[in-house]
Amino acid sequence: MPTVTKKLDAGHFQLKDQVVSINRVTKVVKGGKNLSFAALVVVGDPSAAVVGFGSGKAKEVPQAIRKGIESAKKNLFKVNLTQTTIPHTVLGRFGSGMVLLKPAPEGTGVIAGGAVRAVMTSAGIQNVLTKSIGTTNPHNVIKATFDALKQLKNRADVAALRGKSAEEL
Repeated sequence: MPTVTKKLDAGHFQLKDQVVSINRVTKVVKGGKNLSFAALVVVGDPSAAVVGFGSGKAKEVPQAIRKGIESAKKNLFKVNLTQTTIPHTVLGRFGSGMVLLKPAPEGTGVIAGGAVRAVMTSAGIQNVLTKSIGTTNPHNVIKATFDALKQLKNRADVAALRGKSAEEL
């Protein structure tokens, strides 16, 4: 069951932005072609385990990135972590893209490709194994990664669901 997350205020965090992809797009009109740029951006505060993504489109690259950052700040959420890794294995899906996230022991580092790596480092996850399955479209890969991160539960929540104390698990 999906959990309802409250809006996080971007002003409380030291957010770092990372551009995942920039795409040149054209719109064919009567007078010719209109060029613009679409940017996919991930923002996060590694110390607070907060991350979000957004996309922006504009005539020039810097404006597209700025719009993407503003969009990303609007959908920030907190990631459940255990020390430097994730609490359990999880599979996120979006479209034809799937992203598998597995916890890793201390010293492993972030084993991830492009779009997934940007999300993991922005969220402050230091040790994780990932596998991107299906599509390589960065938009779908990032949405699948966020789906996986939203499925993560901490020990206290699982214990409450089972009607036990966190020490019993």
